[in-house]
Amino acid sequence: MSSVIGPVAKKILIVTGGSRGIGAAACLAGARQGFAVCVNYRFQKAAAEQVATAIRDTGGEAIAVAADIGSEEHVMRLFATVDEQLGKVTALVNNAGVLDLQSRVEDLDAARLERIFRINVIGPFLCAREAVRRMSTHRGGPGGAIVNVSSLAARLGSPGEYVDYAASKGALDTMTIGLAKEVAAEGIRVNGVRPGFVYTDIHASGGEPQRVDRVKERVPMGRGGQPEEVAQAILWLLSEAAPFCTGAILDVAGGM
Repeated sequence: MSSVIGPVAKKILIVTGGSRGIGAAACLAGARQGFAVCVNYRFQKAAAEQVATAIRDTGGEAIAVAADIGSEEHVMRLFATVDEQLGKVTALVNNAGVLDLQSRVEDLDAARLERIFRINVIGPFLCAREAVRRMSTHRGGPGGAIVNVSSLAARLGSPGEYVDYAASKGALDTMTIGLAKEVAAEGIRVNGVRPGFVYTDIHASGGEPQRVDRVKERVPMGRGGQPEEVAQAILWLLSEAAPFCTGAILDVAGGM
């Protein structure tokens, strides 16, 4: 069964963690592709509103909605708000994610691990659940597409820095493959992107804002990536240009 959304259907996109970096770039790129956009954020209201305003200023439709993706209650409220203000979601980008200060595994504690996995793994599961309930043709939905934003860390392991973050993204990759197979006959495509070293604010959370400049020489292309380059890959996977693509994880990592 085709997962391509019909021409008369309104295209509605939710991007979690949409106030900055890859998420913000995906929101703006989605709007250019004709999506009405929900810019999800947790704390950065001003930044999220700025993204939504930029979309509206160019003739698009956008709202900014606060929700902690690691909270089931918040996720349900997020999707209900979109139902009410935009309509039922047809595209989801699970982008929200966190990491913590660079650390060896021997120095990690349970509180850090629980936070990382709650936001990076449980959150995307909850968002995917709500999206499937609305998109699935078995439930009367129009079909749709989900893209999970993973990380090259899932392949590299991030030793001495973020093994916990890397492991959470490995779990997200596995979820991508399993969910894709589970809903393939229900009009829903599920894919992932694995960004490499990309210039975003997340590196500051690990205590090294200039990390990309330090490691970019490892990249065969010799540079770090930009959020907009990842966003283009995300939008291709969401688009009608990729109708037979599901269960795929695309590395956007300059050849690494």
